[in-house]
Amino acid sequence: MRILWGVLKVLGLLVVVLAAGLAFYVWRTWDKIYDIALPVVHRSSDPAVLRRGEYMVYGPAHCVECHASSYAEFQKVATGEKVSLRGGQRFAAPPLGALYSKNLTPDPETGIGRYSDGQIARMMRWSVRPNGRASVRPLMPFHNMSQEDLDAIISFLRAQPPVHNQVPANEFTVIGKIVKSLAPAFKPRDAESVTPPAVSPPQAMTKERGEYLARYVSNCIGCHTDLDDTTFAPVAPEFAGGEVMGPATSPDADPKVWFKTPNLTPMQGSGLMKFPDRATFIARFKVGGRHHPGSPMPWEAFARMSEEDIGALYEFLHSLPAAPGPTGEASFRRE
Repeated sequence: MRILWGVLKVLGLLVVVLAAGLAFYVWRTWDKIYDIALPVVHRSSDPAVLRRGEYMVYGPAHCVECHASSYAEFQKVATGEKVSLRGGQRFAAPPLGALYSKNLTPDPETGIGRYSDGQIARMMRWSVRPNGRASVRPLMPFHNMSQEDLDAIISFLRAQPPVHNQVPANEFTVIGKIVKSLAPAFKPRDAESVTPPAVSPPQAMTKERGEYLARYVSNCIGCHTDLDDTTFAPVAPEFAGGEVMGPATSPDADPKVWFKTPNLTPMQGSGLMKFPDRATFIARFKVGGRHHPGSPMPWEAFARMSEEDIGALYEFLHSLPAAPGPTGEASFRRE
């Protein structure tokens, strides 16, 4: 009995030491500053470049979905309105905490007017904010966006009217801080993964253009790949769907209707295979509209994509290997 008691005391002491070590590590690393060089940006006032940037922001890159002041404001994009990117939306991520979308207008006090072009580009490329602290990789999959598209987006953002809008700081729980210290998704990207091309594939209905959009612009891969709820690491094949998502914060959305992202691979019964041909797929994006008020799919932004870009996505998705994933309706009731 005395030996057992001694072993338990040693184990207890070991647990205390390990817990203290973890606490110290988290305190030192959960919001550490990273020294990553600023990328080069070629800002332009050329009207063609600004149009390209506007197309990306309000269309395939759908920056407006998160950086509008509210989801209801974002939905005005469907009418062709150039919604302000003043930010401020709150995105709850239990048990980690909550994030707030940032002000992307060039306001010098509350927006990107405080930052250099390189600081903005570093956020897009490396998932490192202007203050040197890491963001969340899956939220901005722009690491291999072409140099010309990155230049166009930053040029357009600089040309917007400035809007003064003070956005709250992100909120992290204790669990959130621990995960942020340990999970790769909360750290800067590896140098090996950041290999952007100088120019993007031409805007045509090709597999190459579709892959570029799906992986590095529209983030189809982020929502249509099942991720671990805490670490955001993939737990299923890419594009095979299965990620469970709550309803968007739309005033007319039913909070009990949740969504499981469809399988976008050419597997029998998948969401992709509901479309008999490319023309039907394009029509779903251009004129199909929002079927569920709470759907997390940014239909309003994707409706502004060109037919060539939507067709390119169709070609790429059909080139993927068929993978098992969810079938049937994407929405379900969660009591």
